[in-house]
Amino acid sequence: MNFEVLLEKAKTGDKEAREEIFRMYRPLLIKNAMDRNVFDEDLYQELSAILLNCIQKFRI
Repeated sequence: MNFEVLLEKAKTGDKEAREEIFRMYRPLLIKNAMDRNVFDEDLYQELSAILLNCIQKFRI
């Protein structure tokens, strides 16, 4: 499934589509949640919430 279709489904509330997008970006979230080679769980949670919020705001 292409990303645009996946994003449209996620924006309309499709839980599986949101989870798929989250899985796609999870490595990037983990990478950015590292502080001096230590995983910061709180930062990961914040980044995850921002990603889910951005799904709703993103314009195609």
